[in-house]
Amino acid sequence: MQENNNQTLWQIIKSYFNVLPDKDGEKYVIKQITNGINFQGSNLWILIFAVFIASLGLNVNSTAVIIGAMLISPLMGPIIGMGLALGIADLDLFKQSIKNYLVSTFISVVTAAIYFTLSPITDAQSELLARTSPTLYDVLIALFGGAAGFLAMSTKGRNNVVPGVAIATALMPPLCTAGYGLAVQNTSYFLGAFYLYFINTVFIAFTTCLGVRFLHFHRKQFINREQMRRVNFYIVSIIIITIIPASYMTWNIIKQSVFENNIENFVTKELNYSGTNILSHQYDLKTKTLHVVAVGNPISTDSIAKAQKTMTNYQLDGYVLKVIQGSNSDSLLLLQHKNKGQLMVGEKNTAEWQELAYNNDVLKKELTSYTRYPVLANDMKEELKVVCPSAKSIMLSKASESFVDSASIKNHIVAIVKTNKPLAKDNRKQLYDWLKVKVKSDSLELIILP
Repeated sequence: MQENNNQTLWQIIKSYFNVLPDKDGEKYVIKQITNGINFQGSNLWILIFAVFIASLGLNVNSTAVIIGAMLISPLMGPIIGMGLALGIADLDLFKQSIKNYLVSTFISVVTAAIYFTLSPITDAQSELLARTSPTLYDVLIALFGGAAGFLAMSTKGRNNVVPGVAIATALMPPLCTAGYGLAVQNTSYFLGAFYLYFINTVFIAFTTCLGVRFLHFHRKQFINREQMRRVNFYIVSIIIITIIPASYMTWNIIKQSVFENNIENFVTKELNYSGTNILSHQYDLKTKTLHVVAVGNPISTDSIAKAQKTMTNYQLDGYVLKVIQGSNSDSLLLLQHKNKGQLMVGEKNTAEWQELAYNNDVLKKELTSYTRYPVLANDMKEELKVVCPSAKSIMLSKASESFVDSASIKNHIVAIVKTNKPLAKDNRKQLYDWLKVKVKSDSLELIILP
């Protein structure tokens, strides 16, 4: 009795998930998919217009415009056709799908490349950069999107699902991004975007093939067990080859995210002192250095050393902690404001890292120019006694000269030397020439204060 009840319960559950009663006529489904494969006439022009719309959306960073392009794009046709052809063993349909897939891909990339070549906006926006680093999450999106798409096309009254699938799988933006990569001659953009497009292609076709077999579509040609084994081997091989790079990228993203969280926790917990504010922190993977900029009450050397010892607790083994504070941090604060906060914690992708590295170099050079002169003045004291025995002190600093009758600004190195007595003309010139050599600048302004 209990067994019958369990069986009845299983039948009830099974009835909720059974899609076979909703299956549409096979001939109708196959005809519907076949009609969407060919890229000739209006279908081709719709594709070209969709590419232009998507390229515009990527160029101006408009998500709404990109979604609109995905809704009208007919790119899914040949991909669904490939999956259907594999599922029903229709070699002619498979060849036709492959041919139209290659044609549509080529035309899309060329059209996008033409647009981005002519466009005056050449900067890579966030919507565009998002398509250059595929991960396993993109694989899952294509997998579930392809399954939903085929199920919607092969069952009754589910046509409203197809537009959502077109948006989710996002076939159009990667192709346009590949065209952008060609236009700006950036190989990493082109390969990353095209790889994302290939991921979508493989897994939409794969889930379509699975759906065809799950819904028991009749095969057009007879395939024996050996042929079926060979086809399955090729399918699995392509899937594995496609997944490997995405898995590697996903692992790196997860590893970087964990690493950055560890740094955030370390800075928050170990450098939390009353009256001290951590302005920013940045790590250098090459030198394994963590730079922390602090303002307010200085952190003592002992506290920094203590924090250094706890870095192993945050999986930061081998990293050296360097705290920039005092006058150095004030200078850096000014420079950060000047650079509009471009000092960030971590990098999201290759393009952002390249930009950050460039800004870092600029920042370091400017910071050096702000901090080197006080240090240099202190180092010059002994030589100054020899060059100018009457000197009491020396101050060095950068200064900017603004002209009243123009908008030009001239930068100088200002040296202020206090002396016990006024200097003769020859002694002043000797001091000036010596200072020019020491500060390595032709724009030196010397002020003598007797």
